[in-house]
Formats: sequence, C-alpha cells, structure tokens
Amino acid sequence: MSSNVRRVPQSHHLIPNLKFPARLASILLAAAVVAADTAPSVPASDAHRFLEDIKSLTAPAMEGRGDGSKGLTRAARLLEQRYKSLGLQPAGTNGYLQPFRLITGAKLKGKNDLVAQSGSRKSALKLNQDFVPFSFSASGSVAGRLVFVGYGASASEFGYDDYAGIDVQDKIVVVLRYEPTGFAAKSGNNGLTIHSQLVTKAINARNRGAKAVVLANGKLGDGEEDLLTRFGSVSGPENVGICIVHVKNAVAEDWFKSAGKSLSGVQNEINQSTKPDSFEFPETLHVALDVGVESTRATVSNVLAYLPGRTDEYVILGAHYDHLGRGNYDSLAPSQIGQIHPGADDNASGTAGVLELARLFAPLKGQLQRGILFINFAGEELGLLGSAEWVKEPTRPLDKAVAMVNMDMIGRIKDDKVYVGGVGTGSTFQAILNQAESRAAFKYENSSGGYSSSDHTSFVTKRIPVLFFFSGLHSDYHKPSDTWEKINADSAARLLDVVSSAELELASAAAKPAFVEVAESPNPHAGTPSTGGGGYGPYFGSIPDFGQTENGVKFSDVKPGSPAAKAGFKAGDVLVQFGDKPIKNLYDFTDALRRSKVGDVVEVTVLRDGKPVTASVKLEQRR
Repeated sequence: MSSNVRRVPQSHHLIPNLKFPARLASILLAAAVVAADTAPSVPASDAHRFLEDIKSLTAPAMEGRGDGSKGLTRAARLLEQRYKSLGLQPAGTNGYLQPFRLITGAKLKGKNDLVAQSGSRKSALKLNQDFVPFSFSASGSVAGRLVFVGYGASASEFGYDDYAGIDVQDKIVVVLRYEPTGFAAKSGNNGLTIHSQLVTKAINARNRGAKAVVLANGKLGDGEEDLLTRFGSVSGPENVGICIVHVKNAVAEDWFKSAGKSLSGVQNEINQSTKPDSFEFPETLHVALDVGVESTRATVSNVLAYLPGRTDEYVILGAHYDHLGRGNYDSLAPSQIGQIHPGADDNASGTAGVLELARLFAPLKGQLQRGILFINFAGEELGLLGSAEWVKEPTRPLDKAVAMVNMDMIGRIKDDKVYVGGVGTGSTFQAILNQAESRAAFKYENSSGGYSSSDHTSFVTKRIPVLFFFSGLHSDYHKPSDTWEKINADSAARLLDVVSSAELELASAAAKPAFVEVAESPNPHAGTPSTGGGGYGPYFGSIPDFGQTENGVKFSDVKPGSPAAKAGFKAGDVLVQFGDKPIKNLYDFTDALRRSKVGDVVEVTVLRDGKPVTASVKLEQRR
C-alpha cells in the first residue's frame, strides 16, 4: 500500500486523554480504523491478464501494429473497447481517439526512368530490374555527365576525401556502397563508420554541388548476389534534396569500360591504398534521369481515457502501442522485412501494462486527489509523433498535468534488473520511488535525466516531470522474433505493482512534484534518430521536433547547460545553418554535427519568430 494511506498510527493513544465516555471513545476508534481501511488502494497486478493482453495485441490480425495499417486500427479499437468496458471517460477529440496525420513512408509515382547514352548507343534501364530510386530521393528530371567519386566519402579524420581535386558541380556522381576497407583499421573498430551511410553520401554530394547520385554495390562477397535495394528499406528524410538511385553492377561496369577501366579494379585499388581514385567519365557518356517519389500519409490515433479525481489536476500514465508492422528501415532483421514484426515487448508490454493498471484503478473513480489520464500513443516508432501531437494539441489543460509516467518495453526483465529514468525531473520522485520500489525486490538502475528515445521526452520539453520504466534491450528488438512467448509476465506484473504504487502516490499526495531541469549527458537509449549530440561526435544539446520533416530543424527543447543553451538558443528555434552547411532536415544536422570536432566554434543560424538569429556555439565533449 502506498505511503499516502493513513492508518491513524498512534491515534488511539490520544483517545484516553479526551473527556469522552469510554463507549464514545471506542466508537470513534472503530470509525477511524474503518476510514483507514477504506482509504484508496490498488490490488496486485495479474500476470495472466497482462500476458493475455499481449497475446491479443500481437495476434496476426494486428499485423505488427504498423502506423497506417489496418492492424493499428484494430489495436486502437481493442483499447477503446477496453476503456469503455471499464467505465473510464473518453478523453480524446473524437471519443476515446485523438486522430492525427503522419508520414508513413513513400511510394514511386509518375515517371521513373534512367537512360544512358554513350555516343550513338542509347540504353533505357528497367525500373526495379536495372535501377531503383531511394525513398528519400528528391523528385525531378536530371541530365548530365557522369563523375566517379569512389565511395562518396569526405572523411577528414582519416585524411581521405573522394571529392578532392575534382569538379562535380551540376554533374551526376557515381558512388560505391559502403566505404574503403582501410577505414576500419583507422577508426579502431571493425564496424562501418558514418561515411558508409547512404544518406551521408547523398548529403555530401548535394553539398558539393552535384545534381544526382547513382549508387552501385561494387565488390560482393562470395555467393552474394548483386541485388537492388528494396524501395523504402533504407532510413532517410522525407526528401534529401538530391536525386539518388541504385543501379546494378552490370550497368555501372559498362560505364567503367567506356573509360577504359573496370569497376572491380578501381575499387580494389582504393581499398588497398585507402586513397581516392576519382575521375570523370568520357564526355560522350551522358545520363538522363527522371525520379518520381511521393510521401505516403495516414491518419492514426492516440487512444485516451480518463479517471476523474476530486480536483482538475491529473497524472498521465502512457505507453505507445504502434510497432513496425511488417518491418521497415528500422527492422533489425532486414532479410525478414515483409514478415510481421509482432512487437510483444516493444511495446505490447507497455500497452498491456497501461490496460492492467487502468483495470485496477477504475474502481477509484472520484476517490483520488487527482485524476489519471491513460494514453496509448501512435507514431512513436516514427519519431515520438503521437506524444508530440498530444503536447502540441492537449486534450486536457496541459498546466494541470502533474507528472507523466511512461512504460516502454517492460516485458523482458532479466536477472531482476529494471531501469527507471527521469528520477531527477520531479522534486518528490526520489521519495516516491523509495516507497514504490520497496514493493518488489528488483535491482533498480535509476537515472536522473528525462530525455531518451520514448514518449516521455515530449513531456519533458513542456516542463512536466516524468518517470520512465524500461526492462532493457535484447536480441529480439525490432525483429519478427519479438513474440509473446518470450515475455516474463510474472516479473512484469511485479514491476506494474511498483508503477501503480508510484502512480497512486502521485495522484494522492498533498504536494505535487515540481519540475527540475537536469543537466545531463545526451545519451538516450536506441530507437530514434539523433537528437543533436547522442551517440557519436561532439555535443550540441538540442532536442528536435520530430514532427517537422523539412525546412530546418525545429528545437522542441534545448538541454540546460548545453552548448546550444549557452549560446542562447531555446525551444521553438528552427535551425537553418550550421557553419557552412545549410540545414534542411534532421539528417543534415546530424551529418554537419558529426563532421565537426570537439572544441570547434561554429556559427549557427536559427529562425526565431521567422527572423534569423546567429550565435557562435562551442561544441563540447559528450560527458
């Protein structure tokens, strides 16, 4: 039972001192005990019910709950019906639902042609057989000469630049996939660096003045087939600002022959020397390219229900219910894209947790000091879009929100280890957690900061205290193998008892938590694009608004004490220039930041209320 339940400790010691008859004293004592016994409390969570809800949310009909899919709509209907059956009030803009639009991907539309002409010989390539555009390509018509620029890499940290000494202005560049093999030794690890990423290659070419990029796989491993990238399987912005397509090796080989070279020979030379070998193809070789890519959009819904309290203040309990559907560029099993990614832990577990706690709290209607708003978010997997939508268009007064508790991946507790984030964002949180965590013997790893790759981050940007419960990543994350059979339901139910205790205290305590700004290291757990400093390179300290996809990077927040904050930047600013790099989207910003060094002083321009504001930012080492 939570610490807010008053058991009248020692009150009976006072009664003999009162000038009442003994019978009256006994009546008063009995009444006090009855009052204490009827104080609000929440039963223990039911592991069986919790697991049954996960099974329902991961059933084949749910299709992996991809944003924009029929499966996500079915999941929303399940949530809506459950809240209705519990007698909870609808709290959306359309009953229990808060519909909003988002970009779910892209499709080819209109003209998509590639014609190569060498002298009098003209060859028209076949879409999806000889070439394919990338989903983040710009649309339009491009024609011109070809220039080979190796791997399309400009890696100053390795003393390597494929663009050094060659003019690509208004030309079409041909690049190889991946990166020189020597980069691994120079970087000190066996993995690929950022220079292997296709978006990085495209941004680099665009910033160098090229008007299109043609990618070839190049050298393949033993038994590896020269396959075109499946359209939509590579992560990128809505529009990278340059046309980019993928061609088969055989197509590129013909172009190399026209220059008296071979694709494999040039690539081997670059790999052996870790030195560029860029060149212009003959003037007689021209390419005409037409690309038509259109973003696909869908209407999805957050699902919201409300348990009224005695006041208009309320506590939020949330989890996202969307997942990857049949897989997309975020799938960590790319060979299994097309199969259902059920997302049992991510995040049917958190969703089932919200449903279980809604069931347990529902009988307390009107009994708690504060109400409880239950929210299931859509669009989390595409960039925290559902929670960003709610804080932008809240369905209850935002200033009455006392705290937000988020559950994301709580179903695979291993070795009794549990992670709790945001502990430092609320002035009363440590005391509340000390009481709540005593309900279950876990190995708790608490952290102060409230920024990470899940929906509570959207609330931190609005100065609402947050708690984040998480059981850790695992080898089935973002794969079809994240299935209900692997859920540790008994441990998850014990964790739900901890969450319910904290939620009950937040909804009942006389004092509400004050928001506390936490100066922290930008090191969120995996799952979303870079936030302007996490995971690689120097630290800037902004939190992007993932709902804005182009025309700059809008800051939903700026971390206190960060380089960005020291320079005077703040929430609502729109980043448009970082040094000599124009910034059109988050990928541009990430690329520009990663090309910088710790200690660099960069001139940064933002739009504030539509007007440019420029300041110098000294980039710091990530702590």
